[in-house]
Amino acid sequence: MSDRPFRYSSRNWFGKASAGLILGFVIAIALSGVWAWAGPGGLMASSIKTQLNMWMVPPIWALILSLCFFFRSGVRAWAWLGLAAVICAGALYVAKFLVGGLT
Repeated sequence: MSDRPFRYSSRNWFGKASAGLILGFVIAIALSGVWAWAGPGGLMASSIKTQLNMWMVPPIWALILSLCFFFRSGVRAWAWLGLAAVICAGALYVAKFLVGGLT
């Protein structure tokens, strides 16, 4: 390890941006699904909850896309966001299993 602090650069921007676009979308959809299944009232509680689930995806996706450039490389962005996507998809499966059964 060197004593120099890390300097952010525009290198590997394509890898970082593609990870944020693709995996950020997966994470946003999974988190919306977790809220839909495990939130108050269940999956189809009301039209307000349905609209909230629909409209919460773009801000989450935009947040992930804007923060993906803080990774040191595109490989790290894919690795960490991929891990987060797997965890969120697992949480969605567990929420669906606990609330709605395996239908």
